[in-house]
Amino acid sequence: MGTVRDILQYKGHAVYSIHPDSTVFDALSVLVDKNVGALIVLENEKVLGIFSERDYARRIIVKGRASKETLIREIMTEHPISVTESDSIEDCMVKMTEKHIRHLPVIDEQDRLVGMISIGDVVKHIIDEQKYIINNLEGYIKGTR
Repeated sequence: MGTVRDILQYKGHAVYSIHPDSTVFDALSVLVDKNVGALIVLENEKVLGIFSERDYARRIIVKGRASKETLIREIMTEHPISVTESDSIEDCMVKMTEKHIRHLPVIDEQDRLVGMISIGDVVKHIIDEQKYIINNLEGYIKGTR
C-alpha cells in the first residue's frame, strides 16, 4: 500500500507553521493564504502542537472567544499524533480514523519535523495506487502487458 515517504516524495516536505504566541487570527490568515486545514505550532524548531480549522470551530467560535485576542498556545492541540516516513499508509488511515484527526505531522529519527500529511493526501495516494493496479490488470487481461 505504500508509506508516508511515498506521499512526501509526491507532495513535498513543505510544512506551514505558526508560533504559539501568534494570534488565532494570524493563524487563520495563514490557513487561508496557504489553502491548508492545519498548521504545526513550532517554537525553536520544536513541535508543540497543531492548530486546525476544527480547533478554531470548537475552541473559538463555539465558546465566543475573539480570534484577534486569543493566542494559539491557548487553544492548540498539544502533543499531536505523528508518524514517520517509514509508516505505512494503512497505519496512517487507522490513526486518523481511530483518533478522528485529519492531519499527521511527519517526524524523523531525531524528532525533527520533516513534513505533514492530510487525509486528502492519503486518499489521493490510495486512489492513484488503485488506478495503477486496475490499468495493469486490464493490460494483462487484454494481453498488452
